[in-house]
Amino acid sequence: MLEVLRQVLPVYLLMLLGAILRRVGMTRREHDDGILHLVFHVLYPCFIIDKILGSESVRDVSAVAWGIGTGFSLTVAGFGIAWVAAGLLRYERGTGKRTFALSAGVQNFGYTAIPVVEQMWVGTGAIAMLFVHNLGVELAIWSVGVMLISGQRQVPWRRLVNGPVVAVVFGLILVATGWDGMRVPAGSEVAEPGVLRTTMRWLGSGAFPVAIFVTGAVVMDLIGKERPTLRASLGGIVVRLAIVPAVILSAARFLPAPQPLEQVLIVQASMPAAVTPILLAKLYGGRPGVAVEIVVATTVVSMLTMPIVLLLGRQWLGYLP
Repeated sequence: MLEVLRQVLPVYLLMLLGAILRRVGMTRREHDDGILHLVFHVLYPCFIIDKILGSESVRDVSAVAWGIGTGFSLTVAGFGIAWVAAGLLRYERGTGKRTFALSAGVQNFGYTAIPVVEQMWVGTGAIAMLFVHNLGVELAIWSVGVMLISGQRQVPWRRLVNGPVVAVVFGLILVATGWDGMRVPAGSEVAEPGVLRTTMRWLGSGAFPVAIFVTGAVVMDLIGKERPTLRASLGGIVVRLAIVPAVILSAARFLPAPQPLEQVLIVQASMPAAVTPILLAKLYGGRPGVAVEIVVATTVVSMLTMPIVLLLGRQWLGYLP
């Protein structure tokens, strides 16, 4: 348990620092958009490509298919579970049922998950598989998720043409065509990155620390915005941090998925709710307040539950004695 805590604690310390500095006024809200645009469109894509290139875990076409398919399927399953739970909690259409289903149904699959995967599964190819898995999650959010929150059948496919998705596809193409190797200098047995790759690696290394820091500041902004309700907060915690994790870990245990994907799913099972549903609720006439409650509640409680889920998941799948 202490080892697991050591692996996840830096994530929450960065988030806590962002929240504290926002609270005391050292970081300003008007800077958030510019910083997040830089992270999303430049730093994050560089990080993705650097981690995918040369990774054996995504060289096999079947492994890539497993990653995308599992990311999509488990996200849709999460929407379904949360939809049923919303009905049991007596949410109705127009009062937050769709927003609850979307918010509690999808986990934080990006900035919070990345450092945890890197810390826990060093050298296993899990980080490259995470981005392939996330491609499936993105497909689920911008297709089934948008139809769920909007009640329409029109899918905004253009939203999928963004920096991270393009980086994943570009990286997979380079791997598939064999153009992802690093040069080996004369007289050396160790491959070294070129100048472009080194620059990209430096840019990518700042992606998730900056993103997590800003996420902490944004969560601080959200706290107190809406009057908390037991229905949204407790319901979101039970669905997102208990029921859906059990489904994800069961899939990791019983599906014949490649090992790096199993490792990704262990981390995904421990994640709090994603922030994206707040944006979707605003764009498509949902109830942003419900999404905010679920994000804040699950993020705070996950500080306690994440190490437990990671430990139990590793034990159940045989990664710990």
